[in-house]
Amino acid sequence: MVRSGAIAAGLMTLALAGCGGPKDQAGPDTASPSPAASTAVADEATKMPPVFAQCASCHAVKTGQNGIGPSLAGVFGRKAASAPGYDYSPALKASGMVWDEVSLDKWLANPMGTVSGTRMTYAGQGDAAKRQELIAYLKTLK
Repeated sequence: MVRSGAIAAGLMTLALAGCGGPKDQAGPDTASPSPAASTAVADEATKMPPVFAQCASCHAVKTGQNGIGPSLAGVFGRKAASAPGYDYSPALKASGMVWDEVSLDKWLANPMGTVSGTRMTYAGQGDAAKRQELIAYLKTLK
């Protein structure tokens, strides 16, 4: 019984060490972040937001990787229905849209209402803040 208690205490110490554990008694850490930590923060800013999870079920974010939907790499500023290697609907090809903040906001709110005859069956994102989060993320995809 004592032995299992010692093992449990040892495991708890390891668990705390793995997540940072308690702070030193000397006070808070005042060291500046390392370059690696700064890079990690920058990478975090461009990570896929949770609201994109539904989009990711059909769309890739790497150039040339089309799925059910076309790759969204470089979508911001691009003419609609112009990514190479994807068979777009005639309706989207004829739309003449360019993917900017206004057109993406309208599209993400109601794709089928924006371009009648589109093959995209997504019902739309009703939350304007979430649409803006999606648009901000799409801007980062190069």
